[in-house]
Amino acid sequence: MGQRTAHRAPVAVAGTAAAATAAVAAAPATAAAPMLKAEGLTVKYGSLTIVDDINFSVDENCWLMIVGPNGAGKSTIINAISQGVAYTGKISYQGQDLRHMKPVKLAQRIGILSQTRSVTYSFTVGEIVKLGRYSYAPGIFRTASDDDDDSVHEALKLTGMLEMEDQSVLELSGGELQRAFLAQVFAQDPSLLILDEPTNHLDLVYQKQVFELIAKWVKKPGRAVMSVVHDLSLARAYSTDVMLMDHGQVVNIGPANEVFNHADLERVYAMDVHAWMCSLLSQWGPEAEH
Repeated sequence: MGQRTAHRAPVAVAGTAAAATAAVAAAPATAAAPMLKAEGLTVKYGSLTIVDDINFSVDENCWLMIVGPNGAGKSTIINAISQGVAYTGKISYQGQDLRHMKPVKLAQRIGILSQTRSVTYSFTVGEIVKLGRYSYAPGIFRTASDDDDDSVHEALKLTGMLEMEDQSVLELSGGELQRAFLAQVFAQDPSLLILDEPTNHLDLVYQKQVFELIAKWVKKPGRAVMSVVHDLSLARAYSTDVMLMDHGQVVNIGPANEVFNHADLERVYAMDVHAWMCSLLSQWGPEAEH
């Protein structure tokens, strides 16, 4: 789903070294493998098909957001990528089948934040975030390196959790706990972020902070993001691409302004989404202040 770039071949001069050089320059470069690619991905629970033979890819510097009503199969895709549910088809990371990747390598390259997290142990926020560095440890008794400490500190700072570093996670609100686990994923320093409702339970200020942080993060070379969201406005504002799903199938995929057309949205949500969104927006017009 990366952008396509047109290449104009230089004019070659026959019988000269310039011609050979020009011919090499004109040859198309080998396309890099997508950061993530799903081919024929299908998930079934008994006779019930949850995700039905879908295909998609996420290129470098892309932020793919998966949207659709409850039961569309969005979170099931995340579970399949994390190898938490059986599936048929193929999911690959930079051309490598996820089934054949060692867990430690997978953890270093793909960071996954699920929709719900619960803890029953009195770890501190700092200890939770440090667990994001576990895949870089050569052994269970190794001490933290400077890189580990720097990654943890930066992750705590970015998520607004630095002042809570020594606080027990059992004392956190739902939103604070979500930010702590988000910091853990950032400390992991993956190339690909997989997020299931990343701002669930977060106050507006932290919703804005997290989405802007991810938008900045994904622009660096060698990174990509895939996330499940329910808020179509957030998907439209921050995504590079959107995958609209319904009943386990892909209805449309591409830039948000193309995917969020009247026909497809009404088909999926059984309502005039555009009219509804415009009516909500009108509540915040200048006349609403009087």
